[in-house]
Amino acid sequence: MAFGSTPDWFHISEDEDIVWESRPHPITMGARLPVGIGLALAGLVVAGWSVIDGGTLVALLGLGLLAVGVVVAVARYLVWTNTRYVITSSELYKKRGIVSRDVTQFRLERVQNTSLSQSGLGRLLGYGDLTVYTAGSGEPELTFERVPQPEVASSRLSDRLEVVATDESAL
Repeated sequence: MAFGSTPDWFHISEDEDIVWESRPHPITMGARLPVGIGLALAGLVVAGWSVIDGGTLVALLGLGLLAVGVVVAVARYLVWTNTRYVITSSELYKKRGIVSRDVTQFRLERVQNTSLSQSGLGRLLGYGDLTVYTAGSGEPELTFERVPQPEVASSRLSDRLEVVATDESAL
């Protein structure tokens, strides 16, 4: 299955394919995105009003609100767009980070169990958490948080795990 070009933060072999990739559901941006947009719009209104009224101090206040709002909204958007989840035919990847990168990667052979959880809101809006446990560890190794259509990700991962288990038992 082709998903475009390979990102620079992971490398796949020629016999490996990307079977699923995503970023978190947009709900992950949280309340800060609309707050940032609201502040930016309020700043525009205040700055525009000051042009009519002629107040320099009010114009500076409006521009300050605009700047703060833009920074808050852009920061939330960048965090969201720079979080990626990938399942290949033999590995799992989770990447986070804007300036620095934190990439978690491990082979599917290590996966022992997976779990899918959705809150009521998550079911309503179509997101959930896919958690992966590895052999020898009682703690989660990796969680794909607020994945859109988590049942698709879970199904693709389960399918790959079956293939990996079949390949290992054939050895």
